[in-house]
Amino acid sequence: MTNEECSLLYDYYGALLSERQREVFGLYYEENYSLSEIAANLGVSRQAVHIALNKASSSLKAFEGKLGLVAKHAAYEKALKEVLAKADGILKDSSRAAAIDPAALKDLRRIKKLIKDLDI
Repeated sequence: MTNEECSLLYDYYGALLSERQREVFGLYYEENYSLSEIAANLGVSRQAVHIALNKASSSLKAFEGKLGLVAKHAAYEKALKEVLAKADGILKDSSRAAAIDPAALKDLRRIKKLIKDLDI
């Protein structure tokens, strides 16, 4: 699992980890501390830090496996981008836009604005 994937899973499920796992995970992935630096700061062995990171990563993967929130978010983001692209295409194609009821065009512009405001 890449650092980016770990960070994303942590964003979604970090609160479900133990306090120690959150602390170790945050220092390693967000603060870029080495295992030795974390061990020295926490007064534990390097091996204990390694074990805590592995358990945290396994837990995060298990949470995603059961809940699938990261995958769902990615699917929603992809779908919204596709809807936005379709709306852009309709609004840019004047021949298609002219055939659409003005109220529907207004709604389409509103949908486009709502999607853009989601900051995807």
